[in-house]
Amino acid sequence: MTFRELGLSEKVLQAVEASGYTTPTPIQAKAIPEALAGRDVLGIAQTGTGKTAAFTLPMMSRLEQGRARGRMPRTLILEPTRELAAQVEESFGRYGINHKLNVALLIGGVSFGDQEAKIMRGADVLIATPGRLLDFAERGKLLLTGIEILVIDEADRMLDMGFIPDIERICKLVPFTRQTLFFSATMPAEIIRLTEAFLHNPVRIEVAPAATTSATIAQTLVASLPGPAKRETLRKLIRSADSFKNAIIFCNRKRDVAILHKSLQKHGFRAGALHGDMDQHARMASLDAFKNGDVDLIVCSDVAARGLDIPDVSHVFNFDVPVHAEDYVHRIGRTGRAGKQGIAISIVTRADQKHLAEIEKLIGRAVNWQEGATLDTLAQGDEEEVSPRHRGGGRRSAGERTHAPREHSAREPREHVRRTREAPKANGYTAKPHDHQAPEHKDHKDRGHPRSERAPARQSAHDERPVVGMGDHVPSFLLRPVKLKPKPSVVEEAEEA
Repeated sequence: MTFRELGLSEKVLQAVEASGYTTPTPIQAKAIPEALAGRDVLGIAQTGTGKTAAFTLPMMSRLEQGRARGRMPRTLILEPTRELAAQVEESFGRYGINHKLNVALLIGGVSFGDQEAKIMRGADVLIATPGRLLDFAERGKLLLTGIEILVIDEADRMLDMGFIPDIERICKLVPFTRQTLFFSATMPAEIIRLTEAFLHNPVRIEVAPAATTSATIAQTLVASLPGPAKRETLRKLIRSADSFKNAIIFCNRKRDVAILHKSLQKHGFRAGALHGDMDQHARMASLDAFKNGDVDLIVCSDVAARGLDIPDVSHVFNFDVPVHAEDYVHRIGRTGRAGKQGIAISIVTRADQKHLAEIEKLIGRAVNWQEGATLDTLAQGDEEEVSPRHRGGGRRSAGERTHAPREHSAREPREHVRRTREAPKANGYTAKPHDHQAPEHKDHKDRGHPRSERAPARQSAHDERPVVGMGDHVPSFLLRPVKLKPKPSVVEEAEEA
């Protein structure tokens, strides 16, 4: 089957041929004719199978008739992230070279005034993230009563990011008679409920079972110890990777993205970073540097796991095993796209065994360990060399904050502080400072301060000797001389009375 058999307009076909595509993907072949017929579509397909073109191409064919009015866009495409929205805008620029469509992009991190100017001129296509779209609508800058086609892309990602209530509000603002195109790689129960509420007799197009991975991706697991050893494992994998061209590295937390990015740069790798706390300009610059080959590695959070079309990514590394099993499908889908071969490697520690079991249950298969080296084959001695802090991957827990017992020399018995006071005098009294200095212990490391100037170590439970008063330390404020006001005589009291 070719694109000419799908019923697209001649202008769209010329743009597709100029882009070098001749054969549609399975999701495109099934979804485009239904979309051109005006039916609601529920599309389920693996990531990287061309879902974006499955709704942009028929949309452009239908938009050749009519024109947009100010503040009233004709079509609306909802995306979960700014990067996906910008990527869809690029698709309209590529396939719409023969059209004169006004495309507006409403995303956060960009000037509100510039976006408002595009809306006021009239937009044939409005691409937006839910938060910024509702912001415009609540200010009265945008009317959704003229929407003819509504596209909800990466719906399961919308669910993960908490956008479902916003989607429900937006669907109530658009006309009841609109056409809805709904695309997702997985179909959780909440997404099914949403489709039942807002799609009218949709045609269900499922080109692959939900939450399955592409056969063109070679998946392997690598056992590792946590902490710095895990970063060393990643560096070894990158240096020894077969047919390595570039790689996307995923971490679960934004803080870990920054740490790993800095570590890779320190060891001489050309690496960039991408996470949600970066401003929009920095995010797009980092993504463009990776696409253009200026950097070989890009360390990301899950903001880059969904829908990003980066061609020819040879490797995907899961530095952290994803907590949600569905994220694994989307992460490794950044490689092996459009029928090309890809490699996905996940670094697994003992703490990841539960998440790994959920992933294998979701995808319906067991992922092989690299060279048969599983977590059980890790040397016990290597595991003991890792400090408790690194073993937990971060701070020590309360149970790990223990103190080694203090050993006191028999020749240097512990002395207790003796405090003496002189009898009160007419002008007050002074406390005699103690002349005791705690003995230096052999197991104590001198850090540049005398023992008497530092806070005392906590008494160990192994030291059964009783502590008198404050132990071997007296706060300096107790040693300060204190002057008492003389007590008035009987004559002075009488005079005051």
